[in-house]
Amino acid sequence: MRPTLSLHLMVRNLPPGQRRPKIAQAIGEESAGRLQRVLLERALRLPDRGFSARILWFDDDLDSDLQALAVALGWSLMSQPAGDPGERMRRIAALGLAESEAVLLIRHDCPVLDGDYLEAACTALGRHQAVLGPVERGGYALLGLTRVDPLLFESMPWGGDRLLALTCERLRQLGWEHHLLPALWDVDRPEDLPRLAALGLVL
Repeated sequence: MRPTLSLHLMVRNLPPGQRRPKIAQAIGEESAGRLQRVLLERALRLPDRGFSARILWFDDDLDSDLQALAVALGWSLMSQPAGDPGERMRRIAALGLAESEAVLLIRHDCPVLDGDYLEAACTALGRHQAVLGPVERGGYALLGLTRVDPLLFESMPWGGDRLLALTCERLRQLGWEHHLLPALWDVDRPEDLPRLAALGLVL
């Protein structure tokens, strides 16, 4: 049976010089900024799969037009909590689980994460304590949980190629059953741009 679920989209509008440095070096800071916006707008347009809530967790630099778009598309807006990426995720998951039986945390930089993928994650959370949406380089773009523990978020190699493996190892330590969805690709390097163009997304 599918649990009640809330969807949480985390975005940080990084300043020039910190936006995907490998891509920015190839296409320039201005284009890297447009890429950030294109990816976020696509994520905001993901279909609502019957979530009890959809929350966009943003930082103080998210512009007013994007905030207005999010509200128009049915998202609630919340400022991200303080802390490193792991602490932010832990606190968001805990807040979500206070209101629903399960949570899905997603990133905005994985353009092939679609409604069917979200539905598969929701279904998996009816049978498992955790679900992960891997990305090709060893991280994940989606984390679904029916419970939360600091072990999943402390001293993790965020952005590194061992994040997925270490997360799975810690889930086993906790004794939680978890499910891996098919691997996706995210936009992180210049070689990802042709795949982005193949989706019809232009900067």
